[in-house]
Amino acid sequence: EVQLVESGGGLVQAGGSMRLSCAAYGFYSEDYNMGWFRQAPGKEREAVGCINSNDNKIWFADSAKGRFTISTEKAKKVGILQMQHLNTEDTAVYYCALSTRDWGRPDRCYYGMEYSGKGTPVTVSS
Repeated sequence: EVQLVESGGGLVQAGGSMRLSCAAYGFYSEDYNMGWFRQAPGKEREAVGCINSNDNKIWFADSAKGRFTISTEKAKKVGILQMQHLNTEDTAVYYCALSTRDWGRPDRCYYGMEYSGKGTPVTVSS
């Protein structure tokens, strides 16, 4: 059984930074896309960023560009979402997800995720 476990969420002041981690258990492929998603209260889940483990190509949503970075340790199946210059609109539950599908283009990296974690809450106070 594949399990994804996010960690690192919590409370941060606006303008601050936060680092989220994602660890995958029971997942043995080294070829994957790792995506980060978030769901704010009363809103639909949205993709934030995604990275391909083979070529490290990254896609970010416009809301994350210039503020967030993403990385993955391919062999360890660990992913990092580093967030900076946070604002109250970044308040959400953040999820990581995995897919073994190869779409061949970074802007589809987050499509068709097969596994997802339970999320970690991030609250940005003003």
